[in-house]
Amino acid sequence: MTIHRPHRVSALVAAAGVATSAVAVLTTGTATAAPNCADVHVVSARGTNEPGGIWSKFHLGTVVGNPVYAAINDALAGTVDAYRVDYPASLNQPASVQKGNQDLVDHVTKQAASCPNQRFVLVGYSQGANVVDNSIGISSVGAKVGGPIVATLPDRLESRIAAILLFGNPIRGIGKEVTGTYAERTYDVCNDNDPVCDPDGTDWNVHTRYARHADAAADFVTARI
Repeated sequence: MTIHRPHRVSALVAAAGVATSAVAVLTTGTATAAPNCADVHVVSARGTNEPGGIWSKFHLGTVVGNPVYAAINDALAGTVDAYRVDYPASLNQPASVQKGNQDLVDHVTKQAASCPNQRFVLVGYSQGANVVDNSIGISSVGAKVGGPIVATLPDRLESRIAAILLFGNPIRGIGKEVTGTYAERTYDVCNDNDPVCDPDGTDWNVHTRYARHADAAADFVTARI
């Protein structure tokens, strides 16, 4: 297992079920002004074909999104809510990553205007990590289920991005990682032998084993809020 703090899985298969018990408000679809703004807003991009999770009303993703959100909600003293990036998360739509990239940037920009004191945590698993990479200006072109950047978060919001959590980040498979402005705020984990992020990986089973890093990721967030 390799973890970069800062720096360094796209899912071709995601099939692990993780129950969560966090209590919070999930926003879906287009962001709207909320009467009560949570202190921290988690924005999560699921992996390719990753089920949302029938045991959780949050539906952020069974492999990463739900367990990571639950761990963050438990670890932080303030209020937390979440948003699932609206995109196909598909292998069959060539613009899947670009759609996720655009939705993430649009959502965070609108949410930031509605809640001027809110901080953000960006979470990406597998193809969803490509979505996050692109949104912070790190191109995923050439990576598994990658694609070109179509939108980036405005510079004025940079200070409000508290942490970026990436799991099975495909750009690691082509020797790239998050650099620059967001590097020190990035937790990027690649399970050993994961063929999505490990250039020498051959075991697809390990690509679904990222829930075990949820507490460590939450600790990373807590240290930066």
